[in-house]
Amino acid sequence: MRNGYRVVDVDSHVTPSMEVLNKFAGTEIKSRWDEFSPYFRTMNSPLGRGHPESPWTTIKINPIPYDRIAGQPEVAEKVKKAGGSGPLEGRVQNIAKDLPTTGTQHENSEGRISDMDVEGVDVNVLIPGTWASASSSLDSSLTTGLYGAYHNYMKEFCGNHPKRLKGLMLAACGDVDWTVNELKSRGEEEWMSCVWPILPEGLPVDDPSLEPIWEVMNDLELPMIYHSFFYEPPYFPGYRDIWGNAAIARCAAHPWGAQRIVSYVICGGILDRYPNLKICCCESGHGWLPYWLFRLDSQVEYVKGAVPKLKCLPSDYARQGRVLCNIEASEGEMMTKAVMDLLGENCLVYGSDFPHPECDWPKSVDNVLGWKSISETAMKKLLGDNADTYLR
Repeated sequence: MRNGYRVVDVDSHVTPSMEVLNKFAGTEIKSRWDEFSPYFRTMNSPLGRGHPESPWTTIKINPIPYDRIAGQPEVAEKVKKAGGSGPLEGRVQNIAKDLPTTGTQHENSEGRISDMDVEGVDVNVLIPGTWASASSSLDSSLTTGLYGAYHNYMKEFCGNHPKRLKGLMLAACGDVDWTVNELKSRGEEEWMSCVWPILPEGLPVDDPSLEPIWEVMNDLELPMIYHSFFYEPPYFPGYRDIWGNAAIARCAAHPWGAQRIVSYVICGGILDRYPNLKICCCESGHGWLPYWLFRLDSQVEYVKGAVPKLKCLPSDYARQGRVLCNIEASEGEMMTKAVMDLLGENCLVYGSDFPHPECDWPKSVDNVLGWKSISETAMKKLLGDNADTYLR
């Protein structure tokens, strides 16, 4: 609790390293671990970001460098390289006022709880790093092997504090049978609060082949969560036309990806067919939501025949609390109030990006509590109540 408010952080992160995932991997995928080696990247992370003090390994699957400085000419064609550096390495500043506990993105769940207590956060929803979505481009058996290891890791990481640490299931949409079986076998486990559908590049979220996944999620009352990443597969919409700059690519990628998936979840009729489903977009900003949904309201009527008859206008699903965004503190008080004024108080949830450099730990909650134009009722919904309604 913070100042009497329950706080649920819907955008917090774990990595974990390949060393950690290997501990939780099944026998079959362990026997094939060398197949990940072309993508291995050794990380020497600075203090204060929840990583180990010693080097650790992740996988980078053909990251786009995005290293053109705005206003400068492109000097050479930039090549995607397996195991290459991500475009943010060494480029971002850490805005945190203090240093989170070492290892909180890997195996130190007790340190995680301690850091949450410092800030007054009741619940962390844990989202894995870029490897999770990028591995959708690998052989599907490698992808599902990694996802299975991650789910084992999540059960362990959340196990001592299952009311406070909540994970998500990685749905391998390139292997519907595996995903349905994983949902049926693990869907009732206490750590699982939502599902991230990982779509291989080129597969629309409303493709009929994915209906068995939505059906089981609906039965289990597990909502969708979406988190975009911008420099690895599946690359964001328009990535070929971003002109090579990391800041502008990241600015565009997250909302573009969120706008696309929200549009098809609504217009593909998924929310109409499955009344227990909801979707929340994380780390994608929130100011775009009313503009985009109002525009979509008009287009589903104007472009006749392109969209089946929906039960509601697209914007109404947000008013109902079935389409949500987590706030980004950088968009500020007035943008947050404007979204609430336009779409009501049910469509926004709190998120901090902890312990990534964009999180002002341990002041993130206090910064939002300082927004005086947000009513007490709206603040209560924003910080906790909407997330409690959205999550399983």
